[in-house]
Amino acid sequence: MSALWTGGADVAGWQFMSAMGELPNARPSPGTGRRAASALFADDPIARPLTYPGRIPASSGVLVDDTYVPLRPIPGRRPEEWQAGERTLGSLLDRHGGSHPRHLVAAVGSNAAPGQLRRKFLDHGVRPVVPMTLADVPGVAPGVSAHVSKWGYVPAAPVDTPGESSRLFVLWLDERQLAALDLTEPNYDRRPLGDPVTVAPGLRLPPPFVYRGRHGCLPGADGRPLRLTAQRELIQSLLDESAAMRALCGDTPEDFVRNVKDETVREGVYRLFHSL
Repeated sequence: MSALWTGGADVAGWQFMSAMGELPNARPSPGTGRRAASALFADDPIARPLTYPGRIPASSGVLVDDTYVPLRPIPGRRPEEWQAGERTLGSLLDRHGGSHPRHLVAAVGSNAAPGQLRRKFLDHGVRPVVPMTLADVPGVAPGVSAHVSKWGYVPAAPVDTPGESSRLFVLWLDERQLAALDLTEPNYDRRPLGDPVTVAPGLRLPPPFVYRGRHGCLPGADGRPLRLTAQRELIQSLLDESAAMRALCGDTPEDFVRNVKDETVREGVYRLFHSL
C-alpha cells in the first residue's frame, strides 16, 4: 500500500480537524473488550440529546462499522505500521477498503463519539472506517456554541486557549468521509490549526483542521467563554440563570430538549443567547 501519511495541512495527505479539549462526557465505557466496544454504540446524541457529546472511548482506536478496534501508535514507526488489534493499521484499512491518503481532524464535541460518527457517515452513504488517535492539541479547548442544534442539544465549539493544550481525539478521514463530515457541520467552518499535535512522547503529527463555530461561544459570568460541560448540567444552568429561558423552554433539561425541536423556539433561544 502507499503511505497513509504524505504531509501536513499545507500539502495532500494527513490533515487534522480539531474538536476541542477534554470532553465532559469523555468517560471510559463500562467493561472491557467486546462489551466496552459495543457500549460505545448503545446510543448517540442525535437519538438522545442529553447524552451529548456521546460515549467517548478511553483510548485510541479504529472505528470499523459497529466495532472499535484498539490502536497503539508506535513512536518511530510509520502510521500504517501501528498496531490495530491483531493487525497493523495499514493492513486493517486495506482489509476493510479504507482509502488513503487521509486528512486529520481534531474533534471538540460529538465527533469524538464512535456512535455519532457512525450515524453521520451512514446517513451520507459512507462506510465508517476511521482511525481515532488521542492527542494533546495546543491552543484550543471545547467551549459552548451560542446556538442549539435541531436535535435539541447545545453543541460544542472551539475556544482559543493560548499556551494551553487539550486532550482531544484526532480523526483520520479519507476524502469521502471528510466531505460527508463537512455536510454534517452547517454551523461550522473547517479551518487548519497552527501547531502540531502530540500523540505520544516523541510522536508528533502535523497541525490538524478544526471546525470553527459560526455563532460564537456562550460567555460565563466572568465574560470569558464557557467551557463545555455535561449536557444536562449545562442546560440546567442556562435555565436556572434566565427566567426568559425558562418561560420559553420549560424548567428542566427534558423540557428544553422537547421544546427547542420547534424552530420558532430555537430562534427565540438563539436571540436570548446573543443578548448575553
